[in-house]
Amino acid sequence: MLSKISSRGFTRLAAALVFFFIFYEMNAQQVIEGIHYYTGQPVQLKINNGIIEEITNIDKVTSENPVYVAPGFFDNQINGFAGVSFGFGDNDLTTEGIEKATSELWKKGVTTYLPTITTNSTEVLVRNFKLLANAIEDKNLRGSIPGFHLEGPYINPEDGYRGAHPKQFVKLPDWNDFMKIYEASGKNIMIITVAPEMEGALDFISQCTKNGIVVALGHHNADAATVSAAIDRGAKLATHLGNGAANTINRHRNPFWSQLADDRLYASIICDGFHLLPEEIKVFHKAKGTDKTIIISDVTHYAALEPGQYKTATGETIELTEDGMLRYPAQNVLYGSAAPITKGIGHIMEVTGCTLAEAVQMGSTNPARLYNLTDRGVLEPGKRADIILFTLDGFTVNIKETWVKGKMVYKSK
Repeated sequence: MLSKISSRGFTRLAAALVFFFIFYEMNAQQVIEGIHYYTGQPVQLKINNGIIEEITNIDKVTSENPVYVAPGFFDNQINGFAGVSFGFGDNDLTTEGIEKATSELWKKGVTTYLPTITTNSTEVLVRNFKLLANAIEDKNLRGSIPGFHLEGPYINPEDGYRGAHPKQFVKLPDWNDFMKIYEASGKNIMIITVAPEMEGALDFISQCTKNGIVVALGHHNADAATVSAAIDRGAKLATHLGNGAANTINRHRNPFWSQLADDRLYASIICDGFHLLPEEIKVFHKAKGTDKTIIISDVTHYAALEPGQYKTATGETIELTEDGMLRYPAQNVLYGSAAPITKGIGHIMEVTGCTLAEAVQMGSTNPARLYNLTDRGVLEPGKRADIILFTLDGFTVNIKETWVKGKMVYKSK
């Protein structure tokens, strides 16, 4: 029978089969069961074409080992992961590397993240943002990257406040300079972290706000009046509050109190057990509340490496300790994190006593709200099927499955 089919007919048949299987994958209904992270009730989720179609309460989960079901985590600050750095200046960032980092983050329950590039030369920022801009359209990433975070280079150059950002590339805010970087990103820089006390910073914040770019305050030593003025001009977030500051600060006049006191400002915090003490996390959470707190990892590519000392592209020595701390010995400050956001979800529950629902809100819902990404961050019909299934072992989050836009992209063994 097959021998009688012409080559043209066979080609048409093959094309039809390919179309059928693509159509089937896009439209086949998937069903997920689990314990709803917010209600604590067994639920069944029906997914069609990458979207949550229906959520129904059921009597019990059919699996012998019930798991929690929640929206995937949204990490606002990812400098790199699994050996892949987004911001180094040594030409090592590739499309394959971006795909690798993303697939490894899926294993940690991160379904949306902002690749973050810190202070560097304009040439490096332009080159790397161009590569990242191409990744936004990469179908293999399934929309996990909606945009980018530029942290610097318009920050305070003083030791301590600039953290591990290389001093030679720190500069005053310059709109024309930023436009080169912004255009290279395909206009996909969604947020920029700046020091509001620097000359020209307040006008720069106003321009960013007018152009729909979220402004965060970080690596700064602004007084209360300047912080308030920056928020008046549109600043919405305090980047990794409690960090990016000198080790010794004035007990009254410092960058923390004014940011904690202003209810208009979100605060992102790193809950990896190293960046903040438990009592700091408690106070920050009490001051900002669940609605204005965002959990981030600030994770770097060193997360995948063995303990030891490493050289950055700009020559600084970085140390990854045996217990997982990343240090910048030259200034005795931290150098990002080696722990993914799952560590922060469990840790904030442990130290504050907040519920799982509150922790997930801070690690998923709130960042989506910050950027007005209304298609994700919650489990609701009509939203993207970015879903995680997990267990809790004490305060340790164990990811069992990750779904991105209705496709299972990770399943634990």
